[in-house]
Amino acid sequence: MSSRPLSPHLQIYRPQLTSILSITHRATGIFLSVGILAITYWLISIAAGENAHATARAWLGSLPGQFLLITWSFSFYFHLCNGIRHLFWDVGLGFELKTIYASGYTVIIASVVMTALTWSYVLSQGSIQ
Repeated sequence: MSSRPLSPHLQIYRPQLTSILSITHRATGIFLSVGILAITYWLISIAAGENAHATARAWLGSLPGQFLLITWSFSFYFHLCNGIRHLFWDVGLGFELKTIYASGYTVIIASVVMTALTWSYVLSQGSIQ
């Protein structure tokens, strides 16, 4: 067995905002991909007729369904905002440490606000049963 030091890994480094946002960006991307199945289910239920659509609406309107829809909404907004942040990085802007943290917190706040506004509107319209 070698006495060489191990390469640094997650158990050594303290999580930073940049690493948390990077991991969350990947996770929301995966979650959005899974969300496509729910959208597909909903669209197929429309094509399948009234009974199938009523079943889909009942499931999506249930507490677990609403939780997933809200979580997918947050994932969409987070992935969108963080993607825009990455576009700025792609052109070489925003790499100062202060700007990196400011844009990171902006992504989080914007995602939460847009999710809250979206669901405030949806619930005020009575669109979910």
